[in-house]
Amino acid sequence: MKSDTQKRLGRGGLAAFISIGLLLSACGSSSSKTADSSVAPQSSAPDTTAADSTTTTGDGIAVASTVASAVFPLTGIATTDTQAIARPALVVKIDNHPLARPQSGLNEADIVFEENVEQLTRFAAVFQSGSSDPVGPIRSGRTQDVAMLGSLNRPLFAWSGGNARVTAAIAASDLRDLSALTQKHKPAYFRSNAKSAPHDLYSKTASLFAFAPADAGPPPAQFTYRADGVVSAGDAVAGLNLSMDGVKVAWVWDAATKLFLRSSDGKAHRDASDNAQLSTNNVVVLYVSYKPSPADFKSPEAQTIGKGNALVFSDGKVVKATWSRTDRLQPFVLKDSADNVVALTPGRTFVELGRADSAAPVPAGTDMKSVRFP
Repeated sequence: MKSDTQKRLGRGGLAAFISIGLLLSACGSSSSKTADSSVAPQSSAPDTTAADSTTTTGDGIAVASTVASAVFPLTGIATTDTQAIARPALVVKIDNHPLARPQSGLNEADIVFEENVEQLTRFAAVFQSGSSDPVGPIRSGRTQDVAMLGSLNRPLFAWSGGNARVTAAIAASDLRDLSALTQKHKPAYFRSNAKSAPHDLYSKTASLFAFAPADAGPPPAQFTYRADGVVSAGDAVAGLNLSMDGVKVAWVWDAATKLFLRSSDGKAHRDASDNAQLSTNNVVVLYVSYKPSPADFKSPEAQTIGKGNALVFSDGKVVKATWSRTDRLQPFVLKDSADNVVALTPGRTFVELGRADSAAPVPAGTDMKSVRFP
């Protein structure tokens, strides 16, 4: 289920940024355009701008008016939906076992992290501007989630539960624990007859958002976005081939929709909600190291604090970059070889936590199948 903003903008999520008007100065917003005309991440509440609109009186006379609008922090898309923009981030751990596909809700999330687990991957789908009914299948958390999600301002964390050590790590963190094993939260979860256990646990984002405490606030921006009309940098690509643990992922650039389309293990990866192929405006590949989790030595733990190499795919192009992050409460910083912040296309973003050199960009005009998976 999509928000009104998403229905209006479509999956591409490419909305023009609204010019700064008088209301901006009246509200004292801290937003500003940088020298390269990109919008930088903010650590404060979403910025408010003014958008011109017209209303028609009873006698048919059009009257100009000003409507307050703001920018969703996790997509960079302008909105007038004051209720949605004030919501906290909601993270739902979604299964990616072959028997869990097709999943529900991945195309409605603002940001999706794909992390290696035990010879498979798992998704952490982050919702703030959108919603999904249902969402799932929902599986367990990992210790790596604590560091990976820390920059989202104490997000709601929906998961099926975990072993005693993982449960203790989540409980000791600032993630707002919505475990399905907790009596208070159980009514928000249900089993689906469409899949077999343990790939059958689902919820609804509306049911999960209902658990947000009164002091829950919206997340800060996680990325910098290009302003309207600014051409993206980088080399043109047909897509990329990515080797995650236990799954071969291909993202193909579709110039018609201006989206990257996902395939898994040679098949189009679809969303069960509407059978649409999984898509995104941006694919950010972060090369990270994995160490054995202190909660379970068989489980890999992504090291997301530090620095490393990255590939940023946006608007049909790729930029070779680096990522850095000095604290779990801070977002990833992406910079190109000239030490400039890499700006993304406003819209949805897939973050791939890949092992070193796990991605192979496919140059534009090249058959995807001709480029081997690393």
